[in-house]
Amino acid sequence: MNLARAIHFDDSDRNVYHVPARTGEWCIAGGFEFSNWSEGDLAGKARQAFANGWLGLETFGRVTFVAVTRIEPAEREALIADLADHFVQMHGAPSLEAAYPVATQEIDAMIDLCDGVDANRVLTVARQLGEAGVTETFRILDAREAEIEQVAVHGEE
Repeated sequence: MNLARAIHFDDSDRNVYHVPARTGEWCIAGGFEFSNWSEGDLAGKARQAFANGWLGLETFGRVTFVAVTRIEPAEREALIADLADHFVQMHGAPSLEAAYPVATQEIDAMIDLCDGVDANRVLTVARQLGEAGVTETFRILDAREAEIEQVAVHGEE
């Protein structure tokens, strides 16, 4: 079973998100945070989080890129419990018992998205706000072959 972890190619996420996700933390799409947004909410760093931010499950910050990797069943269970607690603490869920099935659905939706994707492949998310609400589009980035000059160290004896 696969899930995705936050990755950073540079420091840009520190500048574009109110709270950047930590490198290596497990992530989900997290589009539920935008379910009641309108055009008026889409400004500045909030707009960036909406447009293409994955949700980190430790910091509940955002990240632009995630990479697919294996997750163990015990890790999945811990993430579900933490997300259910987040739903109670931050989103007004009435109890952990009520939040648990929704948290399970969110984690399992991300596992389904990552299912069959090769390890270390990079994913992106893009969101749009329309009359029907929020739509999400996911992309698997193609791996590019590196030229030998990009990875080799050249020297003279």
